Formats: sequence, structure tokens, C-alpha cells
Amino acid sequence: MKITALKTWLVPPRWLFLKIETDEGVSGWGEPVVEGRAHTVQACVEEFADTLIGRDPRRIEDIWQSLYRGGFYRGGPILMSAIAGIDQALWDIKGKALGVPVHELLGGAVREKMRMYCWIGGDRPHDVGRQAKEVVAKGFTAFKMNGTPELQIVDSHARVDEAVARVAEAREAVGPEVGIAIDFHGRVHRPMAKALLRELEPFHPLFVEEPVLPEHLHALPSLTAGLGYPIATGERLFTRYDFRPILEDRCVDIVQPDISHCGGLTEARKIATLAETFDVALAPHCPLGPLTLAASLHLDFISHNAFIQEQSMGIHYNQGNDVLDYLVDPSPLTITDGYTPLLTKPGLGVEINEDYVIERAAECHRWRNPLWRHEDGSIAEW
Repeated sequence: MKITALKTWLVPPRWLFLKIETDEGVSGWGEPVVEGRAHTVQACVEEFADTLIGRDPRRIEDIWQSLYRGGFYRGGPILMSAIAGIDQALWDIKGKALGVPVHELLGGAVREKMRMYCWIGGDRPHDVGRQAKEVVAKGFTAFKMNGTPELQIVDSHARVDEAVARVAEAREAVGPEVGIAIDFHGRVHRPMAKALLRELEPFHPLFVEEPVLPEHLHALPSLTAGLGYPIATGERLFTRYDFRPILEDRCVDIVQPDISHCGGLTEARKIATLAETFDVALAPHCPLGPLTLAASLHLDFISHNAFIQEQSMGIHYNQGNDVLDYLVDPSPLTITDGYTPLLTKPGLGVEINEDYVIERAAECHRWRNPLWRHEDGSIAEW
């Protein structure tokens, strides 16, 4: 079997789909994308085609090493996201060629279903009590919300009080048993994180995500020592080498690799195993489309330390199209009572509606994240 072509489509709301074709008629799909930099990743995939055309797609590890080590410069969001989508598509091909789901190729499932969570509240969190009740009524046992809008590096304590009040509103709405994850999104700088992390403790978060920016992970031990709830991070880390120091420094309790950013299933599995050696949980980051979600679930199904999976159905970014729109049959990714069942179809287990992809690609997209400024005119973290 030989790779004959790589085809990409930019589709709404903000995704890039990749199809890898072979001379035996077996094709695989992946999502190589960085939110807001889809065209850049698309160009990187095209450059990698020089290495891929004519290769046997079943030699996934060798291809991964070729893409990662074959260039002098490596790592980072663009290169690793391009590799990630290619890697997803290669696993999809191999599973289809052998007639088995990808998790069977990676050792077999350790669970029959995966606990899922959803988003509420939007970028600038609001109306969280009502939305929390709605998602719990749909069967979810956990949800995530942004903790704050933009914060100055040192802001007023009133802003801390506002953030705490929103979490209190959500907790009051759903009671003590529902998991509430709070995403700081890197918006909270170290001086404010010191106060906010501790004032959230009475509300028993499921976890707090990205309490500081990735550049400042070295500060986590001093910020989180003694907290009675888990700390999560990892969506902006791109290789096992990025995760190693935070695990060695006992900085986090939950790692969140993104399978469309961290080199795909091949690298994400190594990150998950590395985390397991430190007794750290796995909760893959996934605010993207159906292929990223399917690949994430295969990792969950083979990883003993996986405990919950993010997904973006109905998220505030999904304008024009949603996760299930691009599938011939949405049932494999259906969430029932807060869980998604074991994927059983060959490859990644989802079938992309190529005709619809081509139709929506005609509209394309140039999604960009918001550019925020503080009241004084300085740039704010989004």
C-alpha cells in the first residue's frame, strides 16, 4: 500500500480536514489545525507531502519519526499540529485496512464507555446558573466554564469576587454532585491566581485548567501547594518533552494533550503513559471537530488514567456548523446520559461526508480568536 495524495479542506466553523488517499482505495481522515492558524497548518501539511507520497501508510511510527526528526527544526504548535492530523489519518487507514477500530490496534479497550463534559458560559462567562441546569438536564455529570473574562496582571479584588460569585451561582444551580471545571485560559496572571485559586476551594472544582500561562508553569508548585482540588494543563504543550518537566516537578494532577496539536495519537499515547507513571490523570483537550473527538476517544478507551473527555458540541465558537454535521452517521459520537459508548467501527470509527465537506469548504473560513484590550489600552490575554 502506498500514499498517493493528501487533500485538505478548510471548513466552518474553524476546522481543517485532511484526507490521505492510497493506491489500494483505502483513505484516512484527520484534523491538522491550530485554531486561528488553519491556513498556516494547511501549508505545513502540503510541505510534509514531499515526505509522505509513495510511503506505506501502515508504517505509522516510522512516518511519525520521519516527520518529527526529518527537519532540523521541530516541535511547536504548527509542526506538531500538521503531524497530528497526518497521524490521525494514518491510524484511520490502518484500522480500515485491517477491519478493526484503532483502539484494538493500541492494545484494546479498558472501558466500555467514556464520561464526557460540555461547555457553558461563553468567552466572557455569564448566565451560568441557567446553562448549568440545562446541561445537567441533558444527562451531563460535569461541565466546564471560563473562570473570568480578561484580568490585568494585578487587578482589583472585586474581579476575584465576581469570578467566585459565578462559580457559586453554578454550584448552587446543580448541587454538590455535579463536576464543575473552571478554565482560567491563561487569562489569570500569577499575582491574581494566588488569590483566586484559594477562594474557589469551598466550591470543590472538578479541576482548574491553565491556572497560569504555559510560560509560567514553573510557578505552579508555589501557587497550588495545599489546594484540595486538582490542577490541569497541557493544551498548549506539544510533545512528551514539554510534559516531562511539569510531571517531574509535580505541577499538575491532570494532563490535557490535544490530539490535533500534540502530534496525534502516536505522541498522545506516549504522553498518557508518561503521566500514568506519575499517577496523573488524563483528560484530552478537544474544542474541535469530529475527527479530533474520535481520535481522543480512542486514546481514552486504551488509557487507564483517562477519566473524562472534553467535546465541543454546541460550544460558542461553532457558528455555521457543529461537530456532528460532517458525519454520514452521527451515532458513534452520540452522548447518552453523559457518556459516549465504545467506538466499534474500523479506523477512527466515524465516516466523513466528503461531499458535504467540499460544499462547506467553498465557504471556507478565516476564524480568528478575539483580540482583547484592557481599559488602559494594553493587550489582554484571551
